[in-house]
Amino acid sequence: MSFLNGPIWLAPLLALCFAAVAALGQGTAGAPPGGELLVGVGRVEVTDRDSGPVHDPLYVKALVFKSGTSHLVLVTVDAVSLGEIGRIPNSYLGAVREALQKELGVAPGAVIVNASHCHGVVRKDIVAETVGAVRLAWKSPVPARIGVGRGHEDRIQQNRRLRLKDGSEADVRRAYSMPRDEDVAAVGPIDPEIGILKIERLDGAPLAVLYQFACHPIQGAPTGGNTADYPAFASRAIEESLGRGAVAFFIQGCAGDINPVLYKDVHRPKDSEPQGNLLGLSVLRELPRIETRPGGALSRVTETLALPRGADLEQRIAAIEAERARLVSSLSGTSLSFKAFMPLYVQHRLDPEYPSYYADYYLHEAALGRSEYRKMDDENRADLEAYRRNIDTMEKITRLNTNLALLKMHLAQNRAAGKPTVDAEVNAVRIGDFVMVTCPGELTVEIGLHLKKVSPHKHTFVSGYTNGYLYYTPTASQRRNTGYAQEDCDCLVAPDWEALFHSRALELLKNL
Repeated sequence: MSFLNGPIWLAPLLALCFAAVAALGQGTAGAPPGGELLVGVGRVEVTDRDSGPVHDPLYVKALVFKSGTSHLVLVTVDAVSLGEIGRIPNSYLGAVREALQKELGVAPGAVIVNASHCHGVVRKDIVAETVGAVRLAWKSPVPARIGVGRGHEDRIQQNRRLRLKDGSEADVRRAYSMPRDEDVAAVGPIDPEIGILKIERLDGAPLAVLYQFACHPIQGAPTGGNTADYPAFASRAIEESLGRGAVAFFIQGCAGDINPVLYKDVHRPKDSEPQGNLLGLSVLRELPRIETRPGGALSRVTETLALPRGADLEQRIAAIEAERARLVSSLSGTSLSFKAFMPLYVQHRLDPEYPSYYADYYLHEAALGRSEYRKMDDENRADLEAYRRNIDTMEKITRLNTNLALLKMHLAQNRAAGKPTVDAEVNAVRIGDFVMVTCPGELTVEIGLHLKKVSPHKHTFVSGYTNGYLYYTPTASQRRNTGYAQEDCDCLVAPDWEALFHSRALELLKNL
């Protein structure tokens, strides 16, 4: 009997089988909704106490979910990245997965690791400590109730990309100066949403809180010591408030172009604790509104994308070098040094009409038909303006030099790679109604905002810095920026990466 001539129930049955095979080919694993959900929690301190003063401890934390034969391991690390930069080596994820599979039977694809992107220094044995945290969680699961909610926090972060009046964009970094205020037209958006997964024991006792938020943890501590930055203080506020051994897990979102607010303030010590406390309180404010229930769907879909490497880096380097040469040639000599410029500048700002002395002497000169002071003031104004232009030019050159070095570094990396693409592991995971897409890149905020808007799931959150590190991954428009900001220069990929990531991530979401 042929397929076409078979019974009417055969075609849909075969279609379901084909769909299941296709899903397995994409790396799908899941459990039906409503089954018993077991959750385990583990935490190990990983602060490198030999690297210098310590302000607060750094942790690797593990959250294990088990439902039937399915499992999912979420790991958070207080570190800048999983490879490439910082203490953690590129081999980290593979080594952790291999060890967990060998010791505990954990499927490699079930391990999702997110770096908070704080600039703390972890211990060199981070692989062993990560395995240890997962081991604790794996061996102590308890039946759990879960619920999902969305908090709000817009007081501690701001977009660091500045839209200039000439159509280009600059960015706010401590590595160089700001553009002139009069050149700034607008700033980019933020994502104030906090994604929250509330996890309780069956008797309602708190077990864990997973909260996802987008902001660079780079404010630091007043002492300058090793710190996990604002996520540490937010987690501490949550844990101390809930008590009973509950553990808070911070997941970094699309923070590529999101700074802590007032990032370049020079009038107070750098201190991330107030920002962390605000975030923690915003999570706590939402928790009572979140209803939990036993069980829930547990599924994941994984795909490794071949993202196009930037083929235009040489052209961008040439454009920066040409602009730098133009700026250097525009510098003009003046009779002023900085020592002479500052007091003279203050004089002319205090009283543009009578900058060099009191008004009576100017009037005295005028009555006698003389204008020596007026003539001197005109000459000084011209020198002040020329010196000010030189300062503006110097600041532009420093911005170009810093980002030119990044472009040259990535050009060398792309050439050494020997292939036109870079692999990026993209995951979509579902825990009950909590849905998250992950990517190794430093996703800028508009990437996440757009994907959340079109997701078929109500509670969707998007996280970078996960299962590897690909440097900055800005929008296509940002990537083509002629202002040469960090996000578009500290970047391996071509502008086309965005459309590819967006389409495939959306497909993964649909397959959950």
